Amino acid sequence: MSDDALPTPLPALDESWTRALCVVAHPDDLEYGTAAAVDKWIRQGKQVTYLLATRGEAGIDGMPPTQSGPLREQEERDGAAAVGVDVVEFLDHRDGVVEYGLPLRRDIARAVRTHRPDVVFSVTHREAFDGGFANQADHRAVGLAALDGARDAGNRWIFPELVDEGHEPWPGVHHVCFAGSPVPTHGVDVSGHLEAAVASLAAHREYLAGLAADYPAPEELLDGMLSAGGKTLAVRHGLLFEVFSV
Repeated sequence: MSDDALPTPLPALDESWTRALCVVAHPDDLEYGTAAAVDKWIRQGKQVTYLLATRGEAGIDGMPPTQSGPLREQEERDGAAAVGVDVVEFLDHRDGVVEYGLPLRRDIARAVRTHRPDVVFSVTHREAFDGGFANQADHRAVGLAALDGARDAGNRWIFPELVDEGHEPWPGVHHVCFAGSPVPTHGVDVSGHLEAAVASLAAHREYLAGLAADYPAPEELLDGMLSAGGKTLAVRHGLLFEVFSV
């Protein structure tokens, strides 16, 4: 392919927002790349809150959920702290069997009304990740519910019981952005934030220890992922998102 035929770089994600809510299924979901951008945003003075649908209690083979759930919750708090996030909340849906539906949408809408973000970040709801690997069921359910819940939060006649709880509508979410999408539309330059992202992922010590022996170390894994994104953006390290306007 000639240089003239190279694809046009993706446009930069609009980073003029002030508050973000990151909504994912499991502890460690945000640490596979998104944490690099979170570190950048926190250093810019933005407010970022984490919301997890589960505590990841089904994620460590050989460790019962009653033990792994609290452990993985603490690993997530430690990973969040590594990039400056101090508010991490959990919804207590069951790990591995999260169902898309009204209860999950309601829970996310409640969190959106509570934290009033300008933008919501999640993991792709599509059937496959960038690269063709099959996506996990919880990711798909939570990603789609994040998209719908962000919109539900602005309509007082959807889940009116939330108003009874004291959660007034919040129509302020402008975009919902999905990491890992096979069809990214925008990118974020995260050059200079690899070290923080590695520390965030490395905080999941017990979870990572339970993976295959040949699983890449956090630095090797994240450098490869973010370098690939950076190549698309013509920067050292980059993170790609599929962006939906709400």
